[in-house]
Amino acid sequence: MTARIGVITFPGSLDDRDAQRAVRIAGAEPVALWHGSHDLAGVDALVLPGGFSYGDYLRAGAIAALAPLMSEVKQAAAKGMPVLGICNGFQMLVEAHLLPGGLIRNAHQQFIRRDQKLTVENADTAWTNAFDAGQQIVIPLKNADGGFTADAETLKRIEGEGQVAVRYQGVNPNGSLNDIAGIANERGNVVGLMPHPEHAVEPGFGPDTSAAMRSGTDGIGFFQSAISSLAAAAA
Repeated sequence: MTARIGVITFPGSLDDRDAQRAVRIAGAEPVALWHGSHDLAGVDALVLPGGFSYGDYLRAGAIAALAPLMSEVKQAAAKGMPVLGICNGFQMLVEAHLLPGGLIRNAHQQFIRRDQKLTVENADTAWTNAFDAGQQIVIPLKNADGGFTADAETLKRIEGEGQVAVRYQGVNPNGSLNDIAGIANERGNVVGLMPHPEHAVEPGFGPDTSAAMRSGTDGIGFFQSAISSLAAAAA
């Protein structure tokens, strides 16, 4: 049976259609979900997409974290459902306390967009198992509030428990502590990352240069990982 992966649209989401396309290309069925609903429509996994929910009012992701559907997201995550937060979605996950730490204004106070090199640190999560630990990939990055921060004790725990999913390689674009680009919860089913894998799933779109970026398809592995996780759980 084809996996069904829900993509939640919030007021100000702008990468929800891209995430739906990425899910489809990876081999699953994308299901559009609305933030104001309380119905997950029986999906097997969830994606909280990038954008500027509620105009980043108060703090990026702070209002969206209180959306009606987030109650169901929290319950599903607690039961082990794979949940991915991309950029603004990552901000929502930390604001909803589904992931530790927080995201603050970029250290240079500027919006940034670039093809970002990453190292996959943890290849055992529901969203990274298609990669090898230590593998370097290139994913587009675009954010203004992408600096990952946490207190010393939380940061030590994240590092000690292997919860860093991906780390910036070569350059730290936003001042994130320990070059952290994405993290997972302790169970590994919830992952948040600032770069945008949905923008690197098709040849000719996203990073596509002579610098061995594999025609911009490094992002597809995140979505294929979720499909593999669901298949393994159903076996």
